[in-house]
Amino acid sequence: MRSQMDDAKQELLSEAAQLRTSPGGVTAVDPDLTTHLLHVYYRHVPAEDMLERSVSDVYGAAMSHYLLAARRAQGTAGIRVFTPSVENDEWSADGHTVIEIVTDDMPFLVDSVTMALTSSNRAIHVVIHPQLLVRRDVTGQLLEVCEGESHGKDSSELVRESWMHIEVDRETDQGELEAITAHLTQILRDVREVVEDWEKMNEQALAVVADLETSPPPLPQSEIEQGTAFLSWLADDHFTFLGYREYRLESIDGVDVLRAIPGSGLGVLRSDQDMSPSFGKLPPAARAKAREKQLMIITKANSRATVHRPAYLDYVGVKSFDEAGDVVGERRFLGLFSSSAYTESLNHIPMLRDKARALIDLAGYTTQSHSGKALMDILETYPRDELFQTPVDELLPVAESVLHLRERRQLRFFSRRDVYARYLSCLVFLPRDRYTTQVRERLQHILKQALGAETIDYTARVSESVLARLHFVVRAKQGDTLLDFDEADLEQRLADATRSWGDDFVGVIVDEFGEEAGGRLGKRYVDAFPEAYKEDFSASVAAADVRRLEDVEPDKIGLSLYAPVDASPGVARFKVFRTERPLSLSQVLPLLSAMGVEVVDERPYELQRPNGRAWIYDFGLRRDADMPDGARELFQDAFRASWSGAAESDGFTALVLDGGIPWRKVTILRAYARYFRQGAIPFSQGYVEASLRANVPIAQLLIDLFEARFDPAGGDVGDGTSRERRVTSIEKKIREALDGVASLDQDRILRGYLSAMQATLRTNFYQSGPDGAPKTYISLKLEPKLLPDLPEPRPQFEVFVYSPRFEGVHLRFGAVARGGLRWSDRREDFRTEILGLVKAQMVKNAVIVPVGAKGGFYCKQLPDPSVDREAWLDEGVACYKTFICGLLDITDNLVAGGGVPPASVVRHDGEDSYLVVAADKGTATFSDIANAISADYGFWLGDAFASGGSSGYDHKRMAI
Repeated sequence: MRSQMDDAKQELLSEAAQLRTSPGGVTAVDPDLTTHLLHVYYRHVPAEDMLERSVSDVYGAAMSHYLLAARRAQGTAGIRVFTPSVENDEWSADGHTVIEIVTDDMPFLVDSVTMALTSSNRAIHVVIHPQLLVRRDVTGQLLEVCEGESHGKDSSELVRESWMHIEVDRETDQGELEAITAHLTQILRDVREVVEDWEKMNEQALAVVADLETSPPPLPQSEIEQGTAFLSWLADDHFTFLGYREYRLESIDGVDVLRAIPGSGLGVLRSDQDMSPSFGKLPPAARAKAREKQLMIITKANSRATVHRPAYLDYVGVKSFDEAGDVVGERRFLGLFSSSAYTESLNHIPMLRDKARALIDLAGYTTQSHSGKALMDILETYPRDELFQTPVDELLPVAESVLHLRERRQLRFFSRRDVYARYLSCLVFLPRDRYTTQVRERLQHILKQALGAETIDYTARVSESVLARLHFVVRAKQGDTLLDFDEADLEQRLADATRSWGDDFVGVIVDEFGEEAGGRLGKRYVDAFPEAYKEDFSASVAAADVRRLEDVEPDKIGLSLYAPVDASPGVARFKVFRTERPLSLSQVLPLLSAMGVEVVDERPYELQRPNGRAWIYDFGLRRDADMPDGARELFQDAFRASWSGAAESDGFTALVLDGGIPWRKVTILRAYARYFRQGAIPFSQGYVEASLRANVPIAQLLIDLFEARFDPAGGDVGDGTSRERRVTSIEKKIREALDGVASLDQDRILRGYLSAMQATLRTNFYQSGPDGAPKTYISLKLEPKLLPDLPEPRPQFEVFVYSPRFEGVHLRFGAVARGGLRWSDRREDFRTEILGLVKAQMVKNAVIVPVGAKGGFYCKQLPDPSVDREAWLDEGVACYKTFICGLLDITDNLVAGGGVPPASVVRHDGEDSYLVVAADKGTATFSDIANAISADYGFWLGDAFASGGSSGYDHKRMAI
């Protein structure tokens, strides 16, 4: 019965099929083929996965795969690895890299390919694996994708193919993409060779059995019977044969060599490469084993399987003997024991059955006794690989120790070295309730350090027993040997590692960051937190804090505003994260106070990390009202801006929480307030701040008005409302709201804001800097005649530039006017100073220039010149540069004689491209700086922008 999701999937596929005639379709194929291909391609993909994709992505993935499959020679595989994008391919895979494979349908394909990707640390997100019946011509050209078993065609014409679409983490490096292609090509070759030779390898195992039976070597009959029974058991679907090859044992210059017999290889050993005598030389341990008069060798190979599953290959060797009973060669099978080999009872497995009986007899029990049955139970659950490889005399002491341990709550450690000295097999038994992933990882870490290991593989068994069992296989780096160790001492270290708060923390950190990064961070932080922190916060909170600490850049801070579970309205907590250097409360508390919150408590925590100290400060906050929607991001962004100096910290900042206004929009209100102060408004900044906080809805409407007037994206909107109509509507709302303001002073302040915004002609607020971020300063071009509270005389145009670092003003009494820019030292009334200068200029230069202009700026963060005069001058120059930029940002340009407005500026006045400046007090040597900025802006005056420069015009001489 089809569900609604299934119906939705079919509708999605139907829409995708229509894209073939849509503009921008990926390709154009027969419409019936498109519909059919989409149906069979996505037949087994769950509907819920399909519905997360767009129509174009569904169509693009299938068609792209179809194009890869268009031609494929018999016995080969087609592979394509790329990262599709809408721009280049007209479809995408959610930003992932896509692997497309077309090959003959064979066993092990998906397992082997995904195994290869996982072993390369490439996370797999999606696997789509349609198995399609296709018809091709002799050249490999795809003729038809068939339906069902034969589509009415001669089955000899049809080929069953596997098409694999796999999405992995995004990879953009071309070399990595080529490496993936090469790796998977080799994997698919291995799979093909294994599948093609599997029957031959199985027959070869049975041929060895027949040879042992008809021409037995001079060995005990029981050993031969055991060997033949075991090989027959392997061939009976208990072993996945992956490779076979025959070897001759020779002595060259006194050194034993296993020389591969050419042409004897099958499966992954089919190739005759690397068959020189030097390649076959045996290390001492292997040399001794090679000459032993023992029929069978069962061990692990040095390499992992590339086919089926990523385990180390099982190695089953059958030695060949001459008539004198000497070893002359070996018939080697490589593969993997099947799952049934690990679950089948020992009583049904030749060799292990005999080994179990011998062990019970050697222990002095009968198979029917209580202890005999208990030992048998231990052997049934013992790591099966260990049973195959461990002699009875080595197995017995371990089995007896486990027998006596079974009901004891203690940790025991047992180890066995591989006969070829390549690895150490370690068994750890511990109380079941103490076993966790975190405990296992700690034990692995201890073993790796104690033994000097490079890799450790493990299996875990947790059953109804009071004990859990871990089996570790510890390997040294190739060419090295594992370190010697004291078994009792190592056992004690492992026992000490099976408990703590850190256990939970490591587990959470691995879940949060993934096994690789989480393991690394777990080691870095598991012992870093102080006890006070552990008492106050859970491991999951610690993991979240670690993420923030890891994101903190040098000299920066991390932030987290959060509400405790039982917090009252208006109550929150705020964490500040810091590395390298601690914070001072005197740095933080004023910023929090300015944001309108009360700090009720503070808890500092110092972390001792291997890579340096870190600090977490946890502040308790309280405010009279509830936190607004989106308070977390608003608060954190505003605090970070104040901390970094991107915004000033004052009473305006409280509007972020009072009105839910982002900090940068609050800066608009702050900039106008600073302009009012220069315009000799009779109210202090503190009172202006209080007036806005007392009338938050009006403050929000003022921001809305500014946006409606100047946001370049705020032209005609979807409902057809024009900018002018929206401005008029907001102005009306403000006036209606002002009628409800009781205080006359507050009414005057708020109406002053309204008048100033109405008098504003341009702003650079919506411009971005070279880095794409909003500019760090605000320029406002005003028409002062609309502001009756300004002192006389009022210029025709005025530009006010606000920045946390400086403030500046440029007064222009006509469309064509020039004048110098002064570096003022009068913080509170530099506009009054500039206004006086321009009045004097107009009298002095009346003959040269009918109207004058003058500008000036005040630096608010100057270093002490008596301490560092160079830093003082550098700050002044930096402020001057920004002031010049602020003027040019909103000035029209002339290009080819025509006016060009500045980018992202809405103009409420006519064309205004004349801007000429000159030097004045404090800026006598700055003209070249101004001209360089003019050149960077491409301003039409070029180096004539600022007079007095080394290559500029003399404006007085030219009567400009």
